[in-house]
Amino acid sequence: MLHDYHPLRAPGMGCTVPGMADHSYPELTDPRTAIVTGSDSGIGRATAIALARAGMDVGITWHSDEEGAEETARLVREAGRRAVVAQLDTTDAPACGDVVDRMADELGGCDVFVNNAGLNGGTPFFETDWETWRKTVCADLDGAFVCIQRMARRMVDAGRGGRIIGVTSVHEHQPRVGSAAYDAAKHGLGGLLKTLALELGEYGITANAVAPGEISTPMNDAEDEDPREVHRPGVPLGRPGDAREIAAVIAFLASPAASYVTGASWAVDGGMLQMGPQAGSHLTSDDWRRL
Repeated sequence: MLHDYHPLRAPGMGCTVPGMADHSYPELTDPRTAIVTGSDSGIGRATAIALARAGMDVGITWHSDEEGAEETARLVREAGRRAVVAQLDTTDAPACGDVVDRMADELGGCDVFVNNAGLNGGTPFFETDWETWRKTVCADLDGAFVCIQRMARRMVDAGRGGRIIGVTSVHEHQPRVGSAAYDAAKHGLGGLLKTLALELGEYGITANAVAPGEISTPMNDAEDEDPREVHRPGVPLGRPGDAREIAAVIAFLASPAASYVTGASWAVDGGMLQMGPQAGSHLTSDDWRRL
Protein backbone atom coordinates (compact mmCIF):
# COMPACT_ATOMS: atom_id res chain seq x y z
CA MET A 1 0.00 0.00 0.00
CA LEU A 2 1.10 3.57 -0.67
CA HIS A 3 1.33 4.63 2.97
CA ASP A 4 3.65 1.69 3.74
CA TYR A 5 6.28 2.83 1.22
CA HIS A 6 9.58 3.69 2.91
CA PRO A 7 12.27 3.83 0.21
CA LEU A 8 15.23 4.77 2.40
CA ARG A 9 14.96 2.69 5.52
CA ALA A 10 13.14 0.20 7.67
CA PRO A 11 10.46 1.45 10.11
CA GLY A 12 11.92 3.09 13.18
CA MET A 13 15.27 3.98 11.58
CA GLY A 14 16.46 7.44 10.73
CA CYS A 15 17.10 8.68 7.21
CA THR A 16 20.79 7.97 6.57
CA VAL A 17 22.43 9.24 3.40
CA PRO A 18 24.86 6.68 1.91
CA GLY A 19 28.42 7.66 2.75
CA MET A 20 27.24 10.08 5.47
CA ALA A 21 26.39 7.67 8.29
CA ASP A 22 26.84 10.35 10.95
CA HIS A 23 24.03 12.47 9.48
CA SER A 24 20.92 10.56 10.45
CA TYR A 25 17.71 12.61 10.74
CA PRO A 26 14.47 11.50 12.35
CA GLU A 27 11.68 10.53 9.99
CA LEU A 28 8.02 10.17 10.85
CA THR A 29 7.07 6.57 10.05
CA ASP A 30 3.91 6.10 12.09
CA PRO A 31 1.87 9.30 12.60
CA ARG A 32 -0.47 8.76 15.55
CA THR A 33 -1.74 12.20 16.50
CA ALA A 34 -2.89 15.24 14.54
CA ILE A 35 -4.40 18.64 15.22
CA VAL A 36 -6.53 20.27 12.53
CA THR A 37 -7.57 23.86 13.22
CA GLY A 38 -10.87 25.15 11.92
CA SER A 39 -12.23 21.62 11.64
CA ASP A 40 -15.88 22.26 12.53
CA SER A 41 -16.85 22.12 8.83
CA GLY A 42 -15.61 22.13 5.26
CA ILE A 43 -11.98 21.35 4.49
CA GLY A 44 -11.08 21.07 8.17
CA ARG A 45 -13.76 18.50 8.89
CA ALA A 46 -12.93 16.46 5.80
CA THR A 47 -9.25 16.53 6.80
CA ALA A 48 -9.93 15.44 10.38
CA ILE A 49 -11.93 12.47 9.09
CA ALA A 50 -9.27 11.55 6.51
CA LEU A 51 -6.52 11.59 9.14
CA ALA A 52 -8.64 9.53 11.53
CA ARG A 53 -9.16 6.96 8.79
CA ALA A 54 -5.38 6.94 8.35
CA GLY A 55 -5.05 5.89 12.00
CA MET A 56 -4.57 9.17 13.87
CA ASP A 57 -6.24 10.58 16.95
CA VAL A 58 -7.35 14.10 16.08
CA GLY A 59 -7.60 17.46 17.81
CA ILE A 60 -10.48 19.54 16.44
CA THR A 61 -10.89 23.29 16.88
CA TRP A 62 -13.80 25.62 16.32
CA HIS A 63 -14.32 29.37 16.45
CA SER A 64 -18.08 29.90 16.55
CA ASP A 65 -19.63 26.54 15.61
CA GLU A 66 -19.20 24.22 18.59
CA GLU A 67 -21.99 21.98 17.34
CA GLY A 68 -20.15 21.52 14.05
CA ALA A 69 -16.95 20.62 15.89
CA GLU A 70 -18.78 18.02 17.97
CA GLU A 71 -20.17 16.51 14.77
CA THR A 72 -16.63 16.28 13.39
CA ALA A 73 -15.56 14.62 16.64
CA ARG A 74 -18.38 12.11 16.29
CA LEU A 75 -17.22 11.22 12.79
CA VAL A 76 -13.61 10.85 13.97
CA ARG A 77 -14.72 8.50 16.73
CA GLU A 78 -16.87 6.64 14.24
CA ALA A 79 -13.63 5.98 12.37
CA GLY A 80 -12.27 4.36 15.53
CA ARG A 81 -10.01 7.17 16.76
CA ARG A 82 -9.99 9.55 19.72
CA ALA A 83 -11.13 13.15 19.28
CA VAL A 84 -10.33 16.20 21.40
CA VAL A 85 -12.32 19.42 20.87
CA ALA A 86 -11.37 22.99 21.82
CA GLN A 87 -12.31 26.53 20.88
CA LEU A 88 -9.63 28.49 19.03
CA ASP A 89 -9.79 32.15 18.01
CA THR A 90 -6.90 32.89 15.65
CA THR A 91 -7.59 36.62 15.88
CA ASP A 92 -6.27 36.33 19.45
CA ALA A 93 -2.89 35.07 18.32
CA PRO A 94 -1.04 35.10 21.68
CA ALA A 95 -3.66 32.78 23.21
CA CYS A 96 -3.58 30.28 20.34
CA GLY A 97 -0.41 28.55 21.43
CA ASP A 98 -1.81 27.60 24.82
CA VAL A 99 -4.91 26.10 23.19
CA VAL A 100 -3.00 23.81 20.84
CA ASP A 101 -0.51 22.92 23.58
CA ARG A 102 -3.35 21.72 25.81
CA MET A 103 -4.80 19.69 22.96
CA ALA A 104 -1.42 18.09 22.27
CA ASP A 105 -1.08 17.22 25.96
CA GLU A 106 -4.46 15.52 25.90
CA LEU A 107 -3.68 13.66 22.67
CA GLY A 108 -0.26 12.59 23.89
CA GLY A 109 1.63 14.57 21.27
CA CYS A 110 1.25 16.12 17.84
CA ASP A 111 2.83 14.34 14.89
CA VAL A 112 0.84 16.26 12.27
CA PHE A 113 -0.31 19.87 12.52
CA VAL A 114 -2.71 21.19 9.90
CA ASN A 115 -3.28 24.93 9.99
CA ASN A 116 -6.67 25.40 8.36
CA ALA A 117 -8.38 28.07 10.48
CA GLY A 118 -8.68 31.55 9.04
CA LEU A 119 -10.88 34.26 7.61
CA ASN A 120 -12.01 34.88 4.06
CA GLY A 121 -13.26 38.19 2.77
CA GLY A 122 -12.78 40.87 0.21
CA THR A 123 -12.41 44.62 0.64
CA PRO A 124 -10.89 46.90 -2.01
CA PHE A 125 -7.52 48.29 -0.99
CA PHE A 126 -8.66 51.91 -0.50
CA GLU A 127 -11.63 50.74 1.56
CA THR A 128 -9.59 48.48 3.85
CA ASP A 129 -9.23 50.13 7.24
CA TRP A 130 -6.55 49.23 9.77
CA GLU A 131 -8.92 47.17 11.90
CA THR A 132 -9.99 45.01 8.93
CA TRP A 133 -6.38 44.60 7.83
CA ARG A 134 -5.18 43.55 11.27
CA LYS A 135 -8.09 41.16 11.88
CA THR A 136 -7.52 39.35 8.59
CA VAL A 137 -3.74 39.16 8.84
CA CYS A 138 -3.93 38.13 12.49
CA ALA A 139 -6.44 35.36 11.78
CA ASP A 140 -4.73 34.03 8.66
CA LEU A 141 -1.04 34.54 9.50
CA ASP A 142 -0.26 35.62 13.08
CA GLY A 143 -2.35 32.89 14.69
CA ALA A 144 -0.85 30.35 12.31
CA PHE A 145 2.67 31.44 13.27
CA VAL A 146 2.01 31.01 16.99
CA CYS A 147 0.35 27.61 16.62
CA ILE A 148 2.93 26.27 14.19
CA GLN A 149 5.84 27.41 16.35
CA ARG A 150 4.41 25.67 19.42
CA MET A 151 3.76 22.42 17.58
CA ALA A 152 7.13 22.50 15.81
CA ARG A 153 8.88 22.77 19.19
CA ARG A 154 6.97 19.70 20.36
CA MET A 155 7.91 17.76 17.25
CA VAL A 156 11.58 18.61 17.73
CA ASP A 157 11.45 17.61 21.41
CA ALA A 158 9.72 14.32 20.56
CA GLY A 159 12.46 13.45 18.07
CA ARG A 160 10.11 11.54 15.75
CA GLY A 161 9.98 13.99 12.87
CA GLY A 162 6.67 15.55 11.94
CA ARG A 163 4.40 17.16 9.40
CA ILE A 164 3.31 20.80 9.21
CA ILE A 165 0.71 21.54 6.56
CA GLY A 166 -0.85 24.94 5.94
CA VAL A 167 -4.06 25.42 3.99
CA THR A 168 -3.43 28.57 1.98
CA SER A 169 -5.30 29.37 -1.26
CA VAL A 170 -4.64 29.82 -4.95
CA HIS A 171 -4.27 33.44 -3.84
CA GLU A 172 -1.01 32.42 -2.19
CA HIS A 173 0.23 32.39 -5.79
CA GLN A 174 -1.95 34.86 -7.67
CA PRO A 175 -3.81 37.86 -6.22
CA ARG A 176 -7.52 38.51 -6.31
CA VAL A 177 -8.93 41.98 -6.93
CA GLY A 178 -10.39 43.43 -3.75
CA SER A 179 -8.60 41.11 -1.31
CA ALA A 180 -5.41 42.93 -0.29
CA ALA A 181 -5.35 41.74 3.33
CA TYR A 182 -6.32 38.16 2.52
CA ASP A 183 -3.83 37.90 -0.34
CA ALA A 184 -1.04 39.35 1.81
CA ALA A 185 -1.75 36.89 4.62
CA LYS A 186 -1.86 33.86 2.32
CA HIS A 187 1.34 34.91 0.56
CA GLY A 188 2.89 35.30 4.01
CA LEU A 189 1.77 31.88 5.21
CA GLY A 190 3.17 30.28 2.07
CA GLY A 191 6.49 32.03 2.65
CA LEU A 192 6.57 30.97 6.29
CA LEU A 193 6.10 27.33 5.33
CA LYS A 194 8.92 27.49 2.78
CA THR A 195 11.23 28.93 5.43
CA LEU A 196 10.24 26.18 7.86
CA ALA A 197 11.12 23.59 5.24
CA LEU A 198 14.68 24.95 5.37
CA GLU A 199 14.94 25.32 9.14
CA LEU A 200 13.15 22.17 10.28
CA GLY A 201 14.45 19.65 7.76
CA GLU A 202 17.27 18.49 10.02
CA TYR A 203 14.64 17.47 12.58
CA GLY A 204 12.77 15.33 10.08
CA ILE A 205 9.87 17.79 9.96
CA THR A 206 8.36 18.61 6.58
CA ALA A 207 6.44 21.82 5.91
CA ASN A 208 4.10 22.18 2.94
CA ALA A 209 1.13 24.21 1.77
CA VAL A 210 -2.06 23.07 0.10
CA ALA A 211 -3.60 25.83 -2.03
CA PRO A 212 -7.29 25.22 -2.78
CA GLY A 213 -9.20 26.91 -5.54
CA GLU A 214 -12.96 27.37 -5.30
CA ILE A 215 -14.23 24.64 -2.96
CA SER A 216 -17.83 23.94 -1.98
CA THR A 217 -17.64 24.86 1.72
CA PRO A 218 -19.43 27.14 4.19
CA MET A 219 -16.68 29.75 3.68
CA ASN A 220 -17.86 30.02 0.09
CA ASP A 221 -21.56 29.82 1.04
CA ALA A 222 -21.80 26.43 -0.63
CA GLU A 223 -21.78 23.82 2.15
CA ASP A 224 -24.63 21.71 0.76
CA GLU A 225 -23.71 22.18 -2.88
CA ASP A 226 -22.74 19.16 -4.98
CA PRO A 227 -19.74 20.54 -6.90
CA ARG A 228 -20.29 18.08 -9.72
CA GLU A 229 -23.65 19.69 -10.42
CA VAL A 230 -22.20 23.21 -10.67
CA HIS A 231 -20.68 24.51 -13.90
CA ARG A 232 -17.66 26.83 -13.77
CA PRO A 233 -16.67 27.79 -17.33
CA GLY A 234 -13.47 29.46 -16.16
CA VAL A 235 -12.10 26.34 -14.45
CA PRO A 236 -10.51 23.80 -16.82
CA LEU A 237 -12.15 20.89 -14.98
CA GLY A 238 -15.43 22.79 -15.17
CA ARG A 239 -16.57 22.70 -11.55
CA PRO A 240 -15.72 23.71 -7.98
CA GLY A 241 -13.84 21.28 -5.78
CA ASP A 242 -15.07 19.02 -3.00
CA ALA A 243 -13.57 19.45 0.48
CA ARG A 244 -12.68 15.76 0.46
CA GLU A 245 -10.45 16.33 -2.56
CA ILE A 246 -8.42 18.81 -0.53
CA ALA A 247 -8.38 16.47 2.47
CA ALA A 248 -7.02 13.63 0.34
CA VAL A 249 -3.98 15.72 -0.61
CA ILE A 250 -3.43 16.79 3.00
CA ALA A 251 -3.66 13.17 4.15
CA PHE A 252 -1.02 12.21 1.59
CA LEU A 253 1.33 14.98 2.74
CA ALA A 254 0.81 13.81 6.33
CA SER A 255 1.72 10.23 5.44
CA PRO A 256 5.11 8.47 5.40
CA ALA A 257 4.76 8.25 1.61
CA ALA A 258 5.38 12.03 1.44
CA SER A 259 8.58 11.89 3.49
CA TYR A 260 10.61 13.59 0.73
CA VAL A 261 8.13 16.40 0.02
CA THR A 262 8.86 19.68 1.77
CA GLY A 263 8.74 23.37 0.90
CA ALA A 264 6.06 22.68 -1.71
CA SER A 265 2.72 24.33 -2.34
CA TRP A 266 0.22 22.00 -3.95
CA ALA A 267 -2.53 23.75 -5.89
CA VAL A 268 -5.76 21.74 -5.78
CA ASP A 269 -7.86 23.97 -7.98
CA GLY A 270 -9.16 22.17 -11.06
CA GLY A 271 -6.61 24.09 -13.11
CA MET A 272 -7.79 27.55 -11.99
CA LEU A 273 -4.26 28.93 -11.66
CA GLN A 274 -3.64 28.20 -15.33
CA MET A 275 -6.48 30.60 -16.14
CA GLY A 276 -5.77 33.23 -13.53
CA PRO A 277 -8.15 33.59 -10.56
CA GLN A 278 -9.91 36.62 -12.08
CA ALA A 279 -11.01 34.36 -14.93
CA GLY A 280 -11.34 31.08 -13.07
CA SER A 281 -14.29 32.02 -10.90
CA HIS A 282 -15.87 34.67 -13.08
CA LEU A 283 -15.95 33.55 -16.70
CA THR A 284 -19.50 32.84 -17.81
CA SER A 285 -18.77 31.15 -21.14
CA ASP A 286 -16.82 28.13 -22.36
CA ASP A 287 -15.82 29.94 -25.57
CA TRP A 288 -12.17 30.10 -24.48
CA ARG A 289 -11.95 26.30 -24.86
CA ARG A 290 -12.51 26.60 -28.61
CA LEU A 291 -10.33 29.59 -29.53
